[in-house]
Amino acid sequence: MAGDLPDYYFRVRENGALVFRVDTENRQRRIEMDQIAVVNIRNGEVKPHGDRTLSDADIAVIRDWMAERQIVLAERDIDDILRTVDHLNLTTQWAQSRATEEQLETVTDSLLLAMHDLRSVLVRRKADRLVSDENPG
Repeated sequence: MAGDLPDYYFRVRENGALVFRVDTENRQRRIEMDQIAVVNIRNGEVKPHGDRTLSDADIAVIRDWMAERQIVLAERDIDDILRTVDHLNLTTQWAQSRATEEQLETVTDSLLLAMHDLRSVLVRRKADRLVSDENPG
């Protein structure tokens, strides 16, 4: 089992991760995790933990993890938005076929404002893209 463990463990947190070096080569044959760094995905910062000095290998592994993590997070963002589209369709069907007058009264203003705000942003961003496509560089 111990031979299958990675050399590093990343404890994900909201803005990045805590980075641990995994050690199974000790006398007790226990898994030990030694925190070596804190990473921030948003600004790309890697801070050694305490008075540690990170090796080139540590930094390479951390940078690779950060690149992979950014890809995963971007994919999740798109998936969340596509799920939102599905949910909007389900909400439309609900409003048309099952919603009571009281339920509609509860949600209509909030939905209309949120959809208006979203539509305004999407239309503006679409127009910006069209203008930039017509006037490259």
